[in-house]
Amino acid sequence: MLLNNNVTEFILLGLTQDPVKKKILFVFFLLFYLGTLLGNSLIIVTIKTSRALGSPMYFFLFYLSLCDTCFSTSIAPRMIVDALLNNTISFNECMIQIFSLHFFGCLEILILVLMAVDRYVAICKPLHYMSIMTQWVCSVLVAIAWVVSCVHSSVQIFLTLSLPFCGPNVIDHYLCDLQPLLKLACTDTYVTNLLLVSNSGALCTMSFVMLMFSYVIILYSLRNHSAEGRKKALSTCISHIVVVILFFVPCIFIYTRPATTFPMDKMITVFYTIGTPLINPLIYTLRNAEVKNAMRKLWSKRLISEDQR
Repeated sequence: MLLNNNVTEFILLGLTQDPVKKKILFVFFLLFYLGTLLGNSLIIVTIKTSRALGSPMYFFLFYLSLCDTCFSTSIAPRMIVDALLNNTISFNECMIQIFSLHFFGCLEILILVLMAVDRYVAICKPLHYMSIMTQWVCSVLVAIAWVVSCVHSSVQIFLTLSLPFCGPNVIDHYLCDLQPLLKLACTDTYVTNLLLVSNSGALCTMSFVMLMFSYVIILYSLRNHSAEGRKKALSTCISHIVVVILFFVPCIFIYTRPATTFPMDKMITVFYTIGTPLINPLIYTLRNAEVKNAMRKLWSKRLISEDQR
C-alpha cells in the first residue's frame, strides 16, 4: 500500500562526487562487470555442453553462475551509467532494483544452501547419493528456491511501499535498497527496520550458521575416506566455504543491525554485489579440475572446428 508518496524520483549520490574519481570508477566497474559476464557465461556454457559435468553439483553450479550474472546485472549497468551521467532514478525503477537485488540475492543464498546439501549427501551418504539427488529432486529444490526468493523480495517491496516519502529524495548510496530509503521516510521506521532485520538479516544469519555447521560435519566425516577421496572432497568444500564467507559476511554486516549507516557500508556493498559475482567463477574454475578440463575440451573443439572451416 502506497502512503502519501510525493516523491517520483530519487537522487543517488553514488560512491563519490569527484568527476575524476567517477571516471576511474566507470572504467573499473565496466571491467568488473564484463569479467563477471565472461566468467559466469563460460561456466554456464561449459556445464550445458559437457557430458562430464552432469552431476547435481554442477547442476547447482549452473544456477549459481546464472544467478551471479543476473544479480550483477541488476546493479552494475545502472552503476556504470551513473558514473558518467546523472544519478537520478525514478520511483518505479527504484522498486524494480530493490526487487531484483533481493530476489537474486536470496536465490544465491538458497542455491549455496542446496550446494551444501549436495556435498553432505555425496560425502556422508555416498551409496545413496544418486538415488537421493535425482534430476527431479534437484529441479524441484531449485524451483522451491525461486518461489521462496520471490516471496522474500515481495516482502521487501511491501515494506518499501508502506513507507511515506514526503520530500527528501537524496539517497546516500549507489543503489536503491530498503535501508537507505528508511532514512528518507517521513515516519517512525523502527518497526520497518525490525521487520527488515527479521527478514533479510535472519535469512543471511541462519543460512550462514547452517552452512558452516554442515561443512563442519562434512569435513569431520572426511576422516573415513581414502587420501585421494579426501583430497578431492576437501578441494570442493574449501571452494564452497570461501564463496559462502565472501558472500554472507558482508550481507550479515549490512542487514543484521539497527537502521544506522557507517562510512564503510558502500564499499562493503560493492564487495558482495560487484566483487563476489566476479570472484565466484575464478574460485570454482581454479580449484576444480573437472571444470578446467571441460573448458579445455570445449575450446579445443571450437578451435578444431574453426580450423576445419
